[in-house]
Formats: sequence, C-alpha cells, structure tokens
Amino acid sequence: MSSADTEKLDADAPTIFVVDDDASLRRSLARLIRSAGWNVETFASARDFLDRRANDETGCVLMDVQMPGMTGPELHQRMTDRGISLPVVFLTGHGDLPMGVQAMKRGAVDFLSKPVDDETLLQTLRSGIERHAVDQADRRRRQDIELRLARLSPREREVLELVIGGHLNKQVADKMGISLKTVKVHRARVMEKMEVDSLAALVHTCENAGIEFFQRSAGAPASVAGSATRPLTPTSETGT
Repeated sequence: MSSADTEKLDADAPTIFVVDDDASLRRSLARLIRSAGWNVETFASARDFLDRRANDETGCVLMDVQMPGMTGPELHQRMTDRGISLPVVFLTGHGDLPMGVQAMKRGAVDFLSKPVDDETLLQTLRSGIERHAVDQADRRRRQDIELRLARLSPREREVLELVIGGHLNKQVADKMGISLKTVKVHRARVMEKMEVDSLAALVHTCENAGIEFFQRSAGAPASVAGSATRPLTPTSETGT
C-alpha cells in the first residue's frame, strides 16, 4: 500500500483523513468510514498528510498519537501553525490523560483510546464534520462581507465606520467636514454596496463577520452601539 491512499465515493460527501502508521488499522478504519458514506484518505505518516494538496472540502482528521517521525500532537500543532482548520480526533493506545487534556485545550474534537467502539468513533467523527461545516460557512460569510467592504471607496469606508459606531448623519458631516447631503449620498452607497436595507442589518452584518467598530460617540443611540471599542477591522482566517 502506498503511504497515502484516496478513495472518493461522492464528491460532495465529507472526507475523513486517517493518519496512522499501522497499515492494517488504516485499512480497517477506511472500511468503517466508507460504510458511513464518507470519503476517506489514508496516510502512513504525519509528513504524508502535510504534503497533501490543500483544498476546501469539509471533513475531519483522525490521527494516531504515537507515530514515528512526528507525533499526532506535533502534527496538530503544525496544522494550527499552517492555518489548517480541519477538526482533529485523536486515537491512542496509551491512555495518556495529560496529553488528552492538552489536545482538547488545543481544540481537538476528542481523545479516544484504542480499541474504540465503532459507533462511538463514527459519532465523534460526525461531530467533527459538523463543526467543520459550521466553521466553513462562517468563513465564507466573512469572506463575502470582506469582498463587499472592498467595494467601498475610502470616503464610504469612513462613513461606514462612523455610522455603525453610532454617529448620526449630522455628527458624521461635522467630523468629516462635508455637507449633510453628501453624507446621505455616501451612506446610501454604503448600504447598496454592503447589500443591506437598514442600519440594524448593516451593524448585524459587520458583527456576524467578526468586524469590530468604533465606540459610539456621546449621545449616539445605544441601540446601534454594541460593546466593541476598537477600529473596524475584518478578522483574518485561513485554512482548509
């Protein structure tokens, strides 16, 4: 068997990435995973997994803890360093509780001891897949909103920051040194480019994308203020 094997049942199905140096266990896990209707890719080492071509498919990584060359926890750290967002489920034959606690703190879905019950393993992998699907949807939503933000001119961006910070049109005009009519024109363009039809929707869109905004000015309506106090900045996220 090659060090990395792939079998696709359905291009739209999630993929489980099995990383384990035990060839017989990889085959057994692959059969179980395929029986659940998921795609599976198997790797004999952490290095083989890291060398794979990154893509945007939904999935989860099932990895052994003790492997030659690079251990499971070390691979998990490399994934984090590279921005690989695939959830991780650990399999261990050693029952190392402190290591399991540390893995969970780093975001692992679970830390399972071998031999593991098939249904327990499948349910854990299902949880990882669901987590990844939610993370991917959130990332796509943020990316979409960041593309909308990129359409704004510098003036429109400034108006956006002040408006979602709670400033009224007149306050925006005073701060920017422009007429009230010009503020209204910029504001209308902001709403159009951000694809929203109300101030509440604009604030909600930015909040959902993890975008922070200026603290509202004194006297500005509390309903649009929120609790953020830092400048409008999209949060950055990358990964598979």
